[in-house]
Amino acid sequence: MKLAGRIAVITGAARGIGRASAERFLAEGAKVVIADIDKVRLEETAAAIGSVDNVFAVVTDVSQKEQVDALIAAAVKRFGRLDVMVNNAGIAMVQSFLDVTKADYDKVLGINLEGAFWGTQAAARQMIAQGQGGVIINMSSINSGLANPNVATYAITKGGMNQITSTAAVAFARNGIRVVGVGPGTIDTEMVRGDFVASATDRAIIARTPLGRYGTAAEIAAVVAFLASDDASYITGETIYPDGGRRVLNYVMPEQGSARSEP
Repeated sequence: MKLAGRIAVITGAARGIGRASAERFLAEGAKVVIADIDKVRLEETAAAIGSVDNVFAVVTDVSQKEQVDALIAAAVKRFGRLDVMVNNAGIAMVQSFLDVTKADYDKVLGINLEGAFWGTQAAARQMIAQGQGGVIINMSSINSGLANPNVATYAITKGGMNQITSTAAVAFARNGIRVVGVGPGTIDTEMVRGDFVASATDRAIIARTPLGRYGTAAEIAAVVAFLASDDASYITGETIYPDGGRRVLNYVMPEQGSARSEP
């Protein structure tokens, strides 16, 4: 139980990677505060994964700074302190670059990028006040460094997310706070099935993934839990990419049994 006694806040936790991370943290002995804008699904998740003793749900719009501040305050009021913050909440819009409106842009940046900034800031402020360090984990993506014009606003926010991670890591290192990122590849979640696959095909995605399959939310949650634990005590400022090898592949995977190689 590598997270025994730790108190963690996880945003975007009503489903997908956020929910899987909450489940993994509970299995590792932590108490979790789960946050999401979807009140119904959030409450369903809280009831399904734990009890009132170890799970607390707070409806939160992370694009609103005051709500993020209130989330951290609620976590501390309920469980006494904050040890781990996971900025996971995010959305994606599949659309042509030229079709992005100001409202679209503001919405995606507000949730994905501003939400992570306010979460990092509020968590760091609380951890500094406690004087015992802590860990902040930001959910990035392989799209932080790959060009996918069908999800331009999403990709832009994830590139910015990496800078939040690196700059915050330097800013708070002297306070014993580690700031790290996780950049998943294509993970079999509701959001990916609904948004990303709509702009591509299973075959095209798998062809660019050396391990030949989608990842699972549980696999990403395992990386999140590792980074939150003392096993990762010398890692800060980095974004780890559990992506099935996708970032290191410049070409489509060759057909099975083909000896042809790309130049």
